[in-house]
Amino acid sequence: MTINANGSALPVNGSTKVSHSDGIPIELVATPAPEKQTNVKTLPPSFYASFISAESRARKPNSIRGLFPLEKVPGVISLLAGKPNPETFPISSLQITVRAPPEDGTSSQVEKTLDISGSRMAAGLQYGSTTGYEPLVAWWEGLQTRTHGRTKGEGWQVSMGSGSQDFLYKSFHALVNPGDYVLVESPVYSGVLPILESLRAQIIPVDTDSSGIKSSSLKHILENWPALRPFPKFLYTVPYGGNPTGLTTSTERRREVLALAQKYNFLILEDDPYYFLYYGKALRPPSYFALEGELEEVGRVLRFDSLSKILSAGIRIGFASGPKPILDAMDLHTASANLQVSSLTQVITHTVLESYGYEGFVKHTEMVSEFYRQRRDIFEEAMHRQLGGLAEWSTPEAGMFFWFKLLLNNTSSQTIEEDSEELIQSKAFENGVLALPGTSFLPTGGKTAYVRASFSLVDPNDIEEALKRLREVVLKARGEA
Repeated sequence: MTINANGSALPVNGSTKVSHSDGIPIELVATPAPEKQTNVKTLPPSFYASFISAESRARKPNSIRGLFPLEKVPGVISLLAGKPNPETFPISSLQITVRAPPEDGTSSQVEKTLDISGSRMAAGLQYGSTTGYEPLVAWWEGLQTRTHGRTKGEGWQVSMGSGSQDFLYKSFHALVNPGDYVLVESPVYSGVLPILESLRAQIIPVDTDSSGIKSSSLKHILENWPALRPFPKFLYTVPYGGNPTGLTTSTERRREVLALAQKYNFLILEDDPYYFLYYGKALRPPSYFALEGELEEVGRVLRFDSLSKILSAGIRIGFASGPKPILDAMDLHTASANLQVSSLTQVITHTVLESYGYEGFVKHTEMVSEFYRQRRDIFEEAMHRQLGGLAEWSTPEAGMFFWFKLLLNNTSSQTIEEDSEELIQSKAFENGVLALPGTSFLPTGGKTAYVRASFSLVDPNDIEEALKRLREVVLKARGEA
């Protein structure tokens, strides 16, 4: 069975393949009925007791919100919650216009007007469930099954947060005690470092290269782990279009990382905001969440998705999919911190996604990834013209970043320190171009000649000029101005 956009079941035969805009097939696995029994062994709730932090264990449920589901029991008259009366709300309806994916046989987007009113509008204006607006959660669960092949009988669930960053913060708080060891790929998304440092985690960097995280580096770390030291609790990784490297981890390495997670008993936190921004020539590698479903035992992958890069950054909606005990701990954090994600943005999001349907959503993400592929090509062509011989890089296959190493020494003089920080922060900025030095992404500090440049927003007409200005600074640093 497969679930359509409004949550009803439709029969399908096997799986469906939808062609990527550049010919890459995206496998949409047929969605089984919810909570289907499988032969996969699911880790028991007791398994996660040693992973949950003391802070999270001490957090108590909200006595009121925990009873909200009982209000839906037929015949019950609720005197429970201090919810405002919707008759006092001045907003009665909304009308939004969206650009819909092209219909079959057409090549251009069409605009659709969507109305939000009645019970849907009432839900958008009222308090809601901490885990999320039920129709939107169900829609995303169906997408996870179609995209990653995971069925609901495998011990995972979906919760909603205010973007991936919200969930990263709450997952770290749910898992990390002071002094705990955690593994992070290096270089790493800089937004996680302040959180881990504030929790006094012991950060262990794992090397990366052009094929993503190096499973050989991870294996070496674990095989040589001090005997009396507790093993790391989790590995944090961005496997598609990694920030800052723009690189995508190969399938072979993902399988090796999963095997190590089983052997050494750690969790994998799969932060994947660029999954739908994959535009590589090869078939998209399966996610850790999908690959785990091939194993005899599941429950070590906690996956984060975000709508920020494909629908709206300002709408602030992300999804966590993973083991129920961990998501329950994160939901308790949400209940005490901000109660829930905005009901109104959830209803708006569900209305848009429902109008697309799953196939329409995939078409939309194909258009988004093709947009970034074209921007990548424009940027790389300018890189060859302006920084050829002055920088080294690997071509990104997803996301919106170039990660390149500046060659600050010329062949005649080897005296310049291989560090981009001063050059990028001061000299490049003074010359009218702004980028990030690679030191911002090193988990344990240090120096590096690498630079991160984003090509997502810059006008194609400005790319050449920006890299020309950077070229001038590099030549001057090399004594070749």
